[in-house]
Amino acid sequence: MADFGAADADAFRAELRTWLEANYPAELKEPKPKTDPEATWGGRAFAGSDDPQIRWMRKAAEKGLTAPTWPTQYGGGGLKADQARIVEQELSRYRAPLASFGIWMLGPVLLEYGNDAQKAEHLPRITRGEIRWCQGYSEPGAGSDLAGLQTRCEDKGDHWLINGQKIWTSYANKADWCFCLVRTDTTKKHEGISFVLIDMKTPGVETRPIQLISGESPFCETFFTDVKIPKANMVGKLNGGWEIAKRLLQYERQNISGGFGGGGGAGGAAGDLAQIAKGYVGVDATGALDDADLRGRITRNKMDFQSFYLTLSRVAAESRASNGPSAATSIIKYAAATLAQERSELMVESMGAQGLGWEGEGFTPAELTATHGWLRSKGNSIEGGTSEVNLNVVSKRVLGLPDPK
Repeated sequence: MADFGAADADAFRAELRTWLEANYPAELKEPKPKTDPEATWGGRAFAGSDDPQIRWMRKAAEKGLTAPTWPTQYGGGGLKADQARIVEQELSRYRAPLASFGIWMLGPVLLEYGNDAQKAEHLPRITRGEIRWCQGYSEPGAGSDLAGLQTRCEDKGDHWLINGQKIWTSYANKADWCFCLVRTDTTKKHEGISFVLIDMKTPGVETRPIQLISGESPFCETFFTDVKIPKANMVGKLNGGWEIAKRLLQYERQNISGGFGGGGGAGGAAGDLAQIAKGYVGVDATGALDDADLRGRITRNKMDFQSFYLTLSRVAAESRASNGPSAATSIIKYAAATLAQERSELMVESMGAQGLGWEGEGFTPAELTATHGWLRSKGNSIEGGTSEVNLNVVSKRVLGLPDPK
C-alpha cells in the first residue's frame, strides 16, 4: 500500500512530499474553514462523488496514508512509527487531515478487540472512506456518568434487540454505522455494558439533528426502537464493553486534542491570530500590535500553543511506542480545550464590533466564521469527556492522588 521505496527518513520525506505535490487537488489548496473533519468525510452516500475532498481521500487511501500504521491487509500503510510521524507532518503542510471517527476511534479498538471477521469487514472500508461512523455513547441521563447508560440490549437467541436513546451523536444523520454502548446486564453498572456495531439503515433507528447556538447541527438525538442486530455485531466479550469504551475514549481525547491544536473549532480556522489582530487594532511605530495588554495575552496564547504542539508530538510518539494512548490523554484534552477557548475569545475581542456579526451584510465571511467558531468552542470543554472528568482522571490515574474524604 504505502509503496514509497525510501527507507531513510529524509529520503522518505522527500519522496512523500513529491507525491503530495503531484497528487493533492489544486481545489483544496485554499480549503473553506470546517469545524470538524467529519463534515467532508466520505461514506456510502459519497461513493460516486467527484468532490475534490473525496477524490483526494481515495488517492491517499490507495497509498495507505489514511491509516499509515495499520496493517496493509486492512488497507493501512504498514509504516513504522517514525514514518507515520513524517506522514502526519507532511499532511499538515496542506491542512489536509485524513481523519474520521472510524480512523480516530473505532479502527484502533477493532484492531485490539475485534475478531478477524469484524476487522476484515470494516477496516478496509474505513481506510477507503467508504463508510461513515458515529458514536453512540452519551444518553440524556448518562453524560459525565457514562456508565449509567440505560439503552437495553437483550439476547433474543439468534439476534440482539436494542431499545433506548442516545444524544450528542455527532453526524448520526449522515452516518452509515454506529459503534454503540448498550446495557446487557441490569444488575451491574460498569460490568453490565457491552460494545456493539449497528447498521444505521436497520429498521427502528431514527436520528434528529440538534441545532447549536453556533447555528450548526452536527449533533443528533438517536433513537433505537426494537432494533435487531446480528449476534456477530458485538465486539469483545459480553458485558466487557466498559474496557473497550475507556480505550476508545483515550483515542478520542488524543485526536480531539490534535484537532484543537490545528485550530478546528477553536477560532484558528479564521487565520493567524496575531496578524488578524493587527489588521483590526493597528500597529505601533515598531510594527507591533498597538495594544500592549492584548499583545501580551495573544503572545502567551501562541507560546502556550507551541508548547502544546511539542507536548502533543511527544505524547503521540510515546503512544505509538507503547501501542496505545495512556491516561495522559486527559491532560492533553484539558489543555487543548482551555487554549482553544482562549484563542477564540481573543480572536473575537481583537475584531471589536466586527466580531459580533451573526449574518447579513456588514461582516466578512472570515468575521462570521470567527464568531460562529467562538460560540462552537464553548463545547470544547464538554465533548470527549468534560474538563472536570478529565481532571479527575489526571488526579487518580496520572498523579495517583487519593479520593477526597
